[in-house]
Amino acid sequence: MVEEIAYARLESRIGTVWVASTQTGLCKVSLGRGQSGAFFSWLSEHVGPREPREEPESIAFATSQLHEYFSGSRRAFDLPLDVRGTSFQRAVWSQVVRIPYGATATYGDIAQLVGKPKASRAVGGAVGANPLPIVIPCHRVIGAGGALTGFGSGLDVKEMLLRLEGAYPL
Repeated sequence: MVEEIAYARLESRIGTVWVASTQTGLCKVSLGRGQSGAFFSWLSEHVGPREPREEPESIAFATSQLHEYFSGSRRAFDLPLDVRGTSFQRAVWSQVVRIPYGATATYGDIAQLVGKPKASRAVGGAVGANPLPIVIPCHRVIGAGGALTGFGSGLDVKEMLLRLEGAYPL
């Protein structure tokens, strides 16, 4: 069965946010400038060949919660998700989603939680492959000693998100 894919884009304090959903739930969020090409390539590779349709009304369940997040009135998301990744990635993301609003955790912390204490670099790779930034709050994962490291949309965007949540400076 070929999946239907709806998408929308919204403007936020960090730039354009691209959001896509299947019938199952939210499957992709891309942040920042110049992300549209990567957004559509990811959808083609991970969801399927069907051409995504721009349908803001059918994806309003997600965009409204993202607007609330950026306005500071939402601290947690209540969305159906269609998360696509390896079993290790999904294990990492299931720990990342538990980092509370306004808090941070290190890659080493997450490695401990997934039972692979020496796998900080692998955790970093999984965090970097997160298809749902903000919803699965990978911006809350930092380097040892509090360093801001590795964010696909840029460290300036990571810093803005942490500032929004009151978690920066660390």
